[in-house]
Amino acid sequence: MATIKIYDNLEEAQRTVLQRRTMTTVDDVPEVVLDGIRRIFGEALTPQAAVARMLADVRERGDAALRDWTARIDGLTLDAFEVPQEAWKAAYEALDPELREALEFSAERIRDFHARQPIPSWTTDEMGGILGQRITPIRRAGVYVPGGTAPLPSSLLMTAIPARVAGVDEVIVCTPPSKPDGQANDMILAAAYIVGVDRLYRIGGALAVAAMAFGTDSVPRADKIVGAGGLFTTLAKQQVYGTVGLDGLAGPTETVVVADDSADPAWVASDLLAQAEHDVLATAILFTPSRALAEAVRDEVTRQMATLSRRDILERSLPGQSGIVLTPDMETAARLADDFAPEHLCLSVRDPEALSERIRNAGGFFMGETSCEVLGDYVAGPSHIMPTGGTARFASPVNVLDFVKISSIVALDAKTSAELAVVADRIARAESLTAHAAAARQRAGAD
Repeated sequence: MATIKIYDNLEEAQRTVLQRRTMTTVDDVPEVVLDGIRRIFGEALTPQAAVARMLADVRERGDAALRDWTARIDGLTLDAFEVPQEAWKAAYEALDPELREALEFSAERIRDFHARQPIPSWTTDEMGGILGQRITPIRRAGVYVPGGTAPLPSSLLMTAIPARVAGVDEVIVCTPPSKPDGQANDMILAAAYIVGVDRLYRIGGALAVAAMAFGTDSVPRADKIVGAGGLFTTLAKQQVYGTVGLDGLAGPTETVVVADDSADPAWVASDLLAQAEHDVLATAILFTPSRALAEAVRDEVTRQMATLSRRDILERSLPGQSGIVLTPDMETAARLADDFAPEHLCLSVRDPEALSERIRNAGGFFMGETSCEVLGDYVAGPSHIMPTGGTARFASPVNVLDFVKISSIVALDAKTSAELAVVADRIARAESLTAHAAAARQRAGAD
């Protein structure tokens, strides 16, 4: 049975397990993906070219293109894409009562967390007139919810609820049709009912992104698209950026655990496995200076994964891009974690607060062993849609600010306007923008 490797040599770790792969610069495309492209398109194409072809077709032909590509990709003939709200309610009522209660409890915590996020408009009269910023919600948010091997109703909660809290006028959802009947997943429908989104469509992957970016007769055009997906979803988001706003480009999910010798090896192993089971490209890394802990965690990974249902995925993700990296000290572990800028950073150490002060880059800090990343996935409160692929260096988890925009307010009084116009005139003339300079001089009374 494949298991997780211990790296004694930092240089080897940095050449291998700490090297990043992104979903938007695809060099080593799995053969199964290329085979699928050849089957669907009738020729060999890169994933980027395949996505570009679908996007162009949906932009040109709208619903007709959506139907044709859904038939080619999924083998499904869909007369209608929208799932009526009565079906959401029926799915909600048919849901196992304990699961329904769990989703409702999670939704309430997510709502409560995001309702506390400050996003105030503001003005000042201390700069000559009124200056400030006006915060307004976007009109329509498009949410993509994966529905593949592991349908994720939690992802609908984590994206649609912050949009609702922000005051977005309309929230639409796209999720893939489930085989073989072509219906959307019942758990996702139930989650849509709990949140109270406006419309839901059974459209998957790049087609969903195209529909929400360009609009069709069935699907209204969104102002911004949020939510993670697979390779084709991410490539589609990359290609429509500028036509529509995006939350970011999600890559394979990742967790970094930094642990000292106080950590429980069984708990650390379970946290690594929980992330690695997502898909074969998932990353789970442990940094620790303790060889005893490293070996105990490796043994626990082997023991625990034998009991797990997604062992076939774990046997590829663990030896593929996961690992245990031995470091000379905790300072080095913190530096490596900061350089990696992980989506999830779990600090299984005696003093997580002190260690966190050494680290700038992480989508989320999970402080101490009782604050495990799995709780963040479902019920802690913050959105689990977090920056991946090292983008935590500059990006943030999905939050209320993703669904609002800032407009500057400029309402100068006459005296300040005249004073500022003199300065503006000088700068405009230096830039050879004579019309700018002339407009400024009129306000300054120079003309």
